[in-house]
Amino acid sequence: MRSKKSLPIEQASLNWATAGLTAGVDEAGRGPLAGPVVAAAVILDDLQPIAGLNDSKKLSAKRREQLFDEIRARALCFAIAEASVQEIDRLNILQATMLAMKRAVEGLRLKPQRVLVDGNRLPTLDILAEAIVQGDALVPSISAASILAKVHRDRLCQHLHERYPVYGFDQHKGYGTAQHLNALREHGPAECHRLTFAPVRRSVR
Repeated sequence: MRSKKSLPIEQASLNWATAGLTAGVDEAGRGPLAGPVVAAAVILDDLQPIAGLNDSKKLSAKRREQLFDEIRARALCFAIAEASVQEIDRLNILQATMLAMKRAVEGLRLKPQRVLVDGNRLPTLDILAEAIVQGDALVPSISAASILAKVHRDRLCQHLHERYPVYGFDQHKGYGTAQHLNALREHGPAECHRLTFAPVRRSVR
């Protein structure tokens, strides 16, 4: 059973200029029925701007792949982290997402002075942080994080497809499409499925 109780989150509004490095954070994979949730944290280099950063969902797969390589080459540092299917089922998807974000920030080689997170919730951090709704389209470092998280997770789904070809992960990336739901009804869930998600739970035999 997924816990319905959410931990209280305090948000700090950054109404002043904070000196030092800023990290952008975003996630990919909250909605799918399978696979881990992925988060990325990125500290960009102001001396090496990257053209074309945007919300990963607004970019083509080819452009995301190009930017993925460029971000990794030009950012001051970055980290990509996951929360597993087992953690999602144990904690619930929101808390697992916060955990992945926390791991990504803690995985940075350089410690930022502040963290900007896409959305309206913050992971528990020992760094001043602010949640920014639609930040992936507004803040370059969050855009970069969204691209790293999205491409990393899409590649994971390609590996899942190779291991479990009957589900079509290369097509739907784990989302609850008609193709995916039909495969669940026919074959039942695999180890990579999130058992606490209702469409998966209904397919358990």
